[in-house]
Amino acid sequence: MNKGFVILVVMLGLLGLSACNTMEGFGKDVSKVGNKIEKSADQHK
Repeated sequence: MNKGFVILVVMLGLLGLSACNTMEGFGKDVSKVGNKIEKSADQHK
């Protein structure tokens, strides 16, 4: 896997964790990311 991509994913993950203050907020953030990944995968079938 590309090292730059891994660093980008880790940085975005840390940014997301710092942006939400509660576990509920974290769950919503993770859900949004999952939905975007799913939509992207569907587009590239």
